[in-house]
Amino acid sequence: MSLVDHLDELRARLIVCIAIFGVALALCFWQSHLLLEIAAKPLPANHDKLITFGVTEPFTTTLTVSAYGAIILALPFVLYQLYAYVLPAFSKQQQRMILPLLLMIPVLFIAGVAFGYFLVLPAAAKFLLNFNDSQFNVQVQAKQYYGFFSMTLLATGIVFQVPVGILAVTRLGIVKVEQLTKNRRYAYLVCAVVAAALPGVDPISMLLEMAPLVVLYEISIVLAKAFGTPHERYEAEPQGS
Repeated sequence: MSLVDHLDELRARLIVCIAIFGVALALCFWQSHLLLEIAAKPLPANHDKLITFGVTEPFTTTLTVSAYGAIILALPFVLYQLYAYVLPAFSKQQQRMILPLLLMIPVLFIAGVAFGYFLVLPAAAKFLLNFNDSQFNVQVQAKQYYGFFSMTLLATGIVFQVPVGILAVTRLGIVKVEQLTKNRRYAYLVCAVVAAALPGVDPISMLLEMAPLVVLYEISIVLAKAFGTPHERYEAEPQGS
């Protein structure tokens, strides 16, 4: 493909991504009441009534939450469009190795969002809102909470893409499985640093975000061993194939 053809394809995929986001935004804004109720579920019962300041904040907060919800809904499709755009840059053999990984993207993203919603957010909210609560008049502002809620779900959804990345580099022969196993302790350190950088300032959410990173890393090593490196698969195949 020429440069013009690549730019045309990029433009077409960007239009598809914008259209998907627009549809998701319209859907989320239409069901904003349901979306706000779902977002407030992880909060303790005594903090489920959020406060707002100013005349415009209810509308702007609702619109912001709808936009975050649209990003979460559209992100698996956007990631697929991104991978599909760069896929032709690889050889046919590499494409056959990468293509099955594309199917894992939305599944892992949904799993990450579910993990953040059902485990990370309730534990973090309970810890933070009850920390020294006898010394403070604790109230939850809608704008700040919904931002924390959305960024946490986005972060956990993206973090759950770790197996896709590790499987991709091992199947393409960029990194060997033995290197992943040998450098396991350094990987754990990276997991801790990433967990500390993710949304959430408390140790509870940090530990809950670090745990799946470590588990996903170990699962990725097992899957990489099961699939084998390109060299191992080549030797396992008959010479006439």
